[in-house]
Amino acid sequence: MSDLKKLTDIVIKFRDERDWKQFHGPKDAAISLSLEAAEVLEHFQFKSEKEIKAYIKKNKKEIGDELADVLFWVLTMCHDLKIDPVKAFDAKMVENRKKYPIEKAKGKNIKYTKY
Repeated sequence: MSDLKKLTDIVIKFRDERDWKQFHGPKDAAISLSLEAAEVLEHFQFKSEKEIKAYIKKNKKEIGDELADVLFWVLTMCHDLKIDPVKAFDAKMVENRKKYPIEKAKGKNIKYTKY
């Protein structure tokens, strides 16, 4: 069993033990995913690059907690929507490699539509 499958099993067991699936439809799960991602952003808001480096050193656990919350919702949604996250990721990376070929994208931070 893959580590991702183990994590998914833990997430779904946690949710189901609490009878929370009734609250976790696709809309609400997507909202929760977005909210948790925003909580990651809060850690960096209004900080300079120098402040961010120091902040990360002092708050790595808290940032990790928020990233774990994001992962919780990603795994929940993948499970409920019957999307294999590994296959979805692999397929997306194939697309990304086509959109952002090394010879055009290397060292640039522009969207592929601007090449």
